[in-house]
Amino acid sequence: MITCFIRYHIDPAKKPQFEQYARNWGQAIPRCGADLIGYFSPHEGSSTLAYGVYSIEHLAAYEAYRQRLSEDPLGRENYEFAQREKFLLREDRTFLRLASGPHAARVLP
Repeated sequence: MITCFIRYHIDPAKKPQFEQYARNWGQAIPRCGADLIGYFSPHEGSSTLAYGVYSIEHLAAYEAYRQRLSEDPLGRENYEFAQREKFLLREDRTFLRLASGPHAARVLP
């Protein structure tokens, strides 16, 4: 399993548009085959950083997922919404694998 972390730099004046974008992905991403962990918008601290996080089995599955997402009506609409509203200033994707698992319960004395 790999996890994709997307770091967004957003226009702080357009936070509501980002949050609509996130809600749309909340429907489309699971439908297209990835395990959505969530989208996170600024609350305290930086007003320009936001994140999206989801997991998928492997990179080959990611390619198939991206194809389904591009063909999904809400997925296409969401891409167009982001282009039209210009609230995303930058987007960086990083793929990571869990290195600490399996997690063990800590026994306290």
